[in-house]
Amino acid sequence: MRNKVIAGNWKMNNDLNGTVNLISELKKGVNDQTKATVIVCPPFTSLETAQTLLKDSLIKFGAQNMYFEESGAFTGEISPSMLKSVGCEYVILGHSERRTIFGETDQIINKKIKTAIKHNLKPIFCIGETLEEREKGITFEVCERQVRFGLEGLTEAELSTMIIAYEPVWAIGTGKTATNEQAQEVHAFIRKLVAKLLSENFAQNLVIQYGGSVKPENAKELLAQPDIDGALVGGACLKADSFLKIIDAA
Repeated sequence: MRNKVIAGNWKMNNDLNGTVNLISELKKGVNDQTKATVIVCPPFTSLETAQTLLKDSLIKFGAQNMYFEESGAFTGEISPSMLKSVGCEYVILGHSERRTIFGETDQIINKKIKTAIKHNLKPIFCIGETLEEREKGITFEVCERQVRFGLEGLTEAELSTMIIAYEPVWAIGTGKTATNEQAQEVHAFIRKLVAKLLSENFAQNLVIQYGGSVKPENAKELLAQPDIDGALVGGACLKADSFLKIIDAA
C-alpha cells in the first residue's frame, strides 16, 4: 500500500508572520492519528522559521525550487546545500509555473533532479499538459516527454525517494479540476510508463500526486482513485482549515 502524501505549495505567499500563524494552526491538526505524510513548502525566506517551528512536529517541509549548481555567480538562485542547511527534506521541481513563466526546459529540470538527489533532497517532480495540448489530444505525449527527460540518466536506486506530481496546467489556480476519471487515466498512464522505463516493482511503489485546484470539496473523490496517491495543493493550503480537511480526506 502506497502511503498518501499531501504537500502544500505556498508559492509566493506568506511573510514570516504568516508562516508562524499557518504552521502553528497546522500543528494543532496533524498528530499521531494523521495517516498521510504531510509536507509544507514555504518561500525561501520562511524556511529557517519553518525548520524551528516544525522541529518536534510530524509535518515535513521542503522548498519550491532550487538551482542545479552548488555555488557561483548565479544571482538570485538557491543551491541544494543552502536548502539542506535549513533542514529541507523535499524540493518541488519542474512546476508548470517554472516551465512557463521562467522558461525551464525538460533538460534543466533533469539537471535539477540529479542535483537534488545527489544532495539527498527528495524531488517532487511536476509534469502536466496545457489546455491547448489537452484539446489537441496530446496529453499522453506531453507527459511521456516530460517523464522521459526528467528521469533520464537516473537509476531506480537514485529515484527511490522521488514523488511525481501530475498537474494539468489548465487546472492550476483556475478553479477547474480534472474529473476523477481524467486524473486517474493520466496517473495510470504515468505508472505504466515508469514501469516500462524502470520496473513494475518500482512503478507500483511510486507515489504519484495530483495537483490542480484540489480543495476539501473534491479531495476525497480524487484521492479514492487507485493510482492517485496524494495531492500537491496550491491555494487551499494557505488556510489551515481547508488544508487540514484535505489531509483528513487522505
